[in-house]
Amino acid sequence: MRRPFVTIAAALLVGAFAVPASAAGGDEDFTIKDPRITESSGLAASRLHPGIYWTHNDSDDGPYIYAVDSRTGETVARLTLTGVGTPRDVEAISIGPGNRIYVGDIGDNLGGSWPHVWIYELPEPKTLKDQTIRATQYVVKYSDGARDAESLVVHPKTGRVYIVDKNEKGGHLYEGPAELSASGTNVFRPVAAVPDLEATDATLSPDGEHLVVRSYFGAIAYDWNGGKIKRKQRLGVPFLGQGESVTYTADGTRLMYGAEGADSSVEGQDAPGGSGSSSESGSSSARDGGGGNGFSGGLKTGAIAVAVACAALLGLRGLRRRR
Repeated sequence: MRRPFVTIAAALLVGAFAVPASAAGGDEDFTIKDPRITESSGLAASRLHPGIYWTHNDSDDGPYIYAVDSRTGETVARLTLTGVGTPRDVEAISIGPGNRIYVGDIGDNLGGSWPHVWIYELPEPKTLKDQTIRATQYVVKYSDGARDAESLVVHPKTGRVYIVDKNEKGGHLYEGPAELSASGTNVFRPVAAVPDLEATDATLSPDGEHLVVRSYFGAIAYDWNGGKIKRKQRLGVPFLGQGESVTYTADGTRLMYGAEGADSSVEGQDAPGGSGSSSESGSSSARDGGGGNGFSGGLKTGAIAVAVACAALLGLRGLRRRR
């Protein structure tokens, strides 16, 4: 009779991994409740509207981005972008100077074979409601050939756009031209290595001094250093499932991590330098996240509880067999 034991163990595992948002230690933790958002793949904290986070689905959704209120988890606006073609694989979103939103249609599920990708730029609306906004579309190519990417950041002071490519062996930070051109091709060139993780998103601090690049299960923090990034420390991230997004909060004190899936959670941790950040220590192996096991304390506690519960269940089964 293995089925009852398996069922109970599975329930315990679900309970252990479903760490309440409050356990992550932040009032801004929230769950995205909109049933239309099933593949949240990017996240950007609004500077214009406190508590609002912009997100979007991965491929096959359309030219839409969503404003989610972190206080309720509800969508308060869906923007429809015009002036662009049909989005192919939207993977990232960032906010630049002047409250300009940049959307990165930069994914390449064919392993880096598209001849070009796109970036869309639009103004963040002053009023949050469902509306249609005209965006500017930029054609992007890489100087060293096509590649897959899911991470785009815009420097909050210079407005220069950067992309981190996605590679399981580590990628590079690519720098775009000083100003993007809507009339020609914008060539992005590698300026720094981003080793030891498969980048699924990145974020720049509001002051432009710090960069965080995340993978599915971990993250690495860098000093921006004028674009010549210097590795600072590894970061553990909350386990939320398929980790796809990260953004600094508007005040720069926390990092908010998100994942794909219906009713996906967004959970925060102190930004590097805060009381909750982890230091560069532990195993020298940093592959796919560089954060040790990348688990938060709540998840470790849950895993221990599962182990104890499973051992107890096994003991009960042994006693029953001896009766």
